[in-house]
Amino acid sequence: MTKPVRPPVVSLLNVAQEAGVSRATASLVLRESPLVAEATRERVREAMQRLGYIYNRGAANLRQSRTGTIGLVLSNIANPFFSALAGGVDEVNDEADVVGFIAASNESVDRQLRQIQRLREHNVDGVIICPAIGSDDRLLSELERLALPFVQVLREIEATRGDYVAADYALGVRLAIAHLVSEERRRIVFVGNMPVHSAALARLRGYEQAIGECGLEAQPVIAGSRDNRFDTEAFDALLASATPPDAAICYNDIIALDLMHHIQSRGLTVGRDIAVIGMDDLPQAAASYPALTTVATSPRLIGRKAASLLQKRLAMPGRERQRVVMAPELVLRASTGLMPHGPSP
Repeated sequence: MTKPVRPPVVSLLNVAQEAGVSRATASLVLRESPLVAEATRERVREAMQRLGYIYNRGAANLRQSRTGTIGLVLSNIANPFFSALAGGVDEVNDEADVVGFIAASNESVDRQLRQIQRLREHNVDGVIICPAIGSDDRLLSELERLALPFVQVLREIEATRGDYVAADYALGVRLAIAHLVSEERRRIVFVGNMPVHSAALARLRGYEQAIGECGLEAQPVIAGSRDNRFDTEAFDALLASATPPDAAICYNDIIALDLMHHIQSRGLTVGRDIAVIGMDDLPQAAASYPALTTVATSPRLIGRKAASLLQKRLAMPGRERQRVVMAPELVLRASTGLMPHGPSP
């Protein structure tokens, strides 16, 4: 079997000669310098295209002590929420001429550490990370030991180390309960509680605060699990009680959609017998029947902000740490008995 013949390597000098310019001018075009006239810039680009010139970005990055790559370590890439977040990160990366490596921890602390070490072996400039369940100070210490600038997203291990971006989950739950109360709902249950990281604890805190502020009777909290399921037996026991819930605020949209199906299988009507509110505003929320009222947490914007913060950190390593908590919006749909679509006031 004959081996494939590699095409000859095209140098920048070849490009310059083809375009009728100096090598220095061709180099300026590669670096997007404003010193080159647009007509000359276009001529050089056309020459690159004709000759099949491939820019050696690795060599250029070595000269700058940067690789132009970052790592994105997510806890569950199968969740559509994280796909949207990764999309936001990629948008900023593209604008900054940066390539991202995506790694999954699958909620495993050990796997998370292995992924971080692999990313460091590939010389990424920094990482954006959603800490896996069970992560503690050792994760931040390892990132610092490896000299990897980092931004925590959604979950926060320690408030005094590294940049951080998330939605205000507690506020989101309080907005949801305030709306339910305005619709004369009084027995509001929290479904899918998972007190395993900062984002989950914030949701529960928001629920407890809102119940107290509205003068409501506390309901048993229904537990959730890492695979976005909820304790159906505990919920059914509440339904069968003398004072069943008339509304549910859920940990996320995935649990809310599952809960709506469960309620309907019991012969009840979502939006009339029981109002349901989710969190995140995934595309499936608007497409469900009935359409799901939810708290929009803007994962794409969170991803964009996290990527921007990381680029700022790489440009100015000594800058003051930044903690960004984005305000959520309540999106009203039919699962709370209302028909209007869009964010509430």
